[in-house]
Amino acid sequence: MGEDQAGRPAPVRLDDLASPRYPDHIAEIMASVEPLAAGLELRPTALLDAASEATGLGDFGDTRFLEPLAVLCDALTTDVELSPMGKVSQHTLFVQLLVNRLLVEHEIARHPEILDEPLEAPIVIAGLPRTGTTHLHNLLSADPRLRSLPYWESLEPVLADAERVRPDGPPPDPDPRLARTDAALWFVNEAMPHFVRMHEMTTQHRHEEIQLLALDFSTMLFETTVPLPAYRDWWDGTDQTAAYGYLRRVLQVCTYLRRRDEEAPTRWVLKSPQHLAQFGPLMAAFPDATVIVTHREPVAVTASMATMVAYSARMALTHPDPAAIGRYWGDRVERLLDACVHDRDLLPADRSLDVRFDDFMADDVAMALAVEDLAGLPRDDAATAAIADYVATHPRGRHGTVAYDLAAVGLDADERAAALAPYATRFGV
Repeated sequence: MGEDQAGRPAPVRLDDLASPRYPDHIAEIMASVEPLAAGLELRPTALLDAASEATGLGDFGDTRFLEPLAVLCDALTTDVELSPMGKVSQHTLFVQLLVNRLLVEHEIARHPEILDEPLEAPIVIAGLPRTGTTHLHNLLSADPRLRSLPYWESLEPVLADAERVRPDGPPPDPDPRLARTDAALWFVNEAMPHFVRMHEMTTQHRHEEIQLLALDFSTMLFETTVPLPAYRDWWDGTDQTAAYGYLRRVLQVCTYLRRRDEEAPTRWVLKSPQHLAQFGPLMAAFPDATVIVTHREPVAVTASMATMVAYSARMALTHPDPAAIGRYWGDRVERLLDACVHDRDLLPADRSLDVRFDDFMADDVAMALAVEDLAGLPRDDAATAAIADYVATHPRGRHGTVAYDLAAVGLDADERAAALAPYATRFGV
């Protein structure tokens, strides 16, 4: 495959999106789940029962989440044909989300003071993948004064009592959630070895809160697995204010547990692409937030976003169609960017900033410090050094890159440029 002069792996072209090639040991694992998949039901009642049986708990909190859960279950049955691995993965995800929800509500029930956690003045990054969101998120997360969400915690924010040192006590050392996340990522990295070129996933990496929004079953997370037109239409047509309120609730639990068990910062840095379409609900949940909106030439961003989703979605579908997935995400990106254009002025002028990718990459440390200045975070030598150290130890493109091809995902560059022109003009990209 070769390397460039900087020692980075040469770019790769993903030529197996429609007919995935897997190593023998991964193909064997995927084939082995077929009997299990045959016995699983993607029905709300079956999923709720499974979560309650796993925890011994029954209070899921506000039952509003049952509506999107039902829409999701229907969409996964009618909108797509899941492969056996896809069915097992979706069932496992849904049960875990419901388990997480039960544990969150259980923690609040015995510690109602959790809802007094202030979540003061979070810094929120909104932007599509490949626009600098992940890098900026990582730079800010390197500041020890800010609290971010590690991937393992996003998957299991609350540990069950049976796994704690004592009921209602701290987690053991090592925390069993780390090993479970390690195991899940091993499979991902073996099955999709080039995914790391598009988005590095590690047990400790700073993750976006879309995984926590999923506890309310009202999030774009599910669409990143397979195209779900029926669920998309429900989500786009539904006020997400309550879902963002539930996100705040879960973050209060995370804040309380970490602060109780160790000395930890309480001011959050958050990030998700879906915030582009939800500035109103976002500000309703976090009225004192500082919001950073990242921008980059949108056709190139669409190409990388559609390719990344097609590469990961193929594991869940019986007959993956990268062109259909690409067209779905071409439309999805357009909707997100149109919403950003329409709603950008909902963000407070004195606590929001548009960051263009080229400006950011010209001096990434300076931009991170400018964001902290805007958020009212005083300059601190130790924090600045930590941010600079992150840059030095995480060179851009160290895992290699992907050669993106719009045609391979069913899109035309000229057509997309015309469709996305209002956004490009509005933000000068």
